[in-house]
Amino acid sequence: MLWQLFLVFMKVGLISFGGGYAVITIIEHEVNLRHWMSASDFQEIVALAGMAPGPIATNSATLIGYRTAGIGGAISSTLGMILPSLIIIIILAACFGRLHHNRFVKSSFYGLRPIVTGLIAYAAIHFGILSSSEPGLTWSTLATLLICAGCLYGIIRFKMHPLMVILASAAAGVILF
Repeated sequence: MLWQLFLVFMKVGLISFGGGYAVITIIEHEVNLRHWMSASDFQEIVALAGMAPGPIATNSATLIGYRTAGIGGAISSTLGMILPSLIIIIILAACFGRLHHNRFVKSSFYGLRPIVTGLIAYAAIHFGILSSSEPGLTWSTLATLLICAGCLYGIIRFKMHPLMVILASAAAGVILF
């Protein structure tokens, strides 16, 4: 089990690009494929991982490993998740000084932007709206969308500082929910 956790999260760590929220759907697929936990347990782990300090993907891997195989599983999953990034960063740091002006490298990074944006949007929709126990448009879904729209408006129109947007969102959440 420890080796399987290591390999699964090494694969996820190797193909992850765009941050933890973009990787959550890949982790969910791997967990569901192996029947390691229920969908509600996975959502709880992602929520807990998001509240903990550090990257959400690594925190999720650690919690999934712990839930499935104890301390050894947590260590195995965490190592599997971080080793590919560590190795790639070391290699890229050695080569990037010579390659960062290359037009193919610039084009590749530019082309990855919409993919990362789409993965993050999918994760937000999947966990924020589709995971609701009530189908259709509910009050909480509508309130969440209004808070999101207000945040976007504040950032674009008034150039609000992200910390102020987070605080305003928290206040709106307390008031509405």
